[in-house]
Amino acid sequence: MPARKIRSIVVDDEPLARSSVIALLRRDPQVEIVAECGSGADAISAIDRLQPDLVFLDIQMPECTGFDVLERLGPRLASEIVFVTAHDVYALQAFEAGALDYLLKPFADERFDVTLRRIKSRIVLRDLLTDRRLFVRNAGRISLVRIDDIDWIEAADYYACLHVGAASHLIRKTIMQLEHELDSSTFVRIHRSSIVNIRRIETLALNEGGEYDVILQDGHKLRLSRGYRQRLQARLKNGTVGGDDPSAQSH
Repeated sequence: MPARKIRSIVVDDEPLARSSVIALLRRDPQVEIVAECGSGADAISAIDRLQPDLVFLDIQMPECTGFDVLERLGPRLASEIVFVTAHDVYALQAFEAGALDYLLKPFADERFDVTLRRIKSRIVLRDLLTDRRLFVRNAGRISLVRIDDIDWIEAADYYACLHVGAASHLIRKTIMQLEHELDSSTFVRIHRSSIVNIRRIETLALNEGGEYDVILQDGHKLRLSRGYRQRLQARLKNGTVGGDDPSAQSH
């Protein structure tokens, strides 16, 4: 169980649907509702201002959909997202967007309780990660790895491989889980199979195929997928690494 209140925002353009979710949340003394929003635009403002732990987010809203909310917030969004919708056609897109769960209206109280238990487990894990360490198992021994020491992370089926200097450690988490659990101001996904500690990036280098590679300070070269390039370049341009324009770092 989390050792603190779970700060939550409920977003739905239908007042009755919004009230139903709020009523279910209020049964749990560990949940604190910090805002309710009737539009996507209001949600963006509230999430930006309040930085909640959890957002219950409707998908189909006029002018600004739930997916628009995520896109406009971008890396500023650190909340767990549960989509709540009457349409099942968005499920795959929702999970690709990083949603923790997908509640299909109308849902039973029992289904909502399952979601809330899942949320609490995730919040506990996130709180542990704020201690800036990860538990890893090597040769039957459990040890701690400082998150700040991780250079990059590589997908390995249902595991992830943490590269820390010359050492590597397997951890029983998918790369998608780590992407959402690690601090997005430090770790950025650059490929479907890799995440990099942005503080370890030395430069971006144009390769023979006309795409970019990420060169780390230790000389390690990682492929930068086109689908993730814009996000990384925006982060570099915003000054996370040296404050330089990414084009100036490429050669």
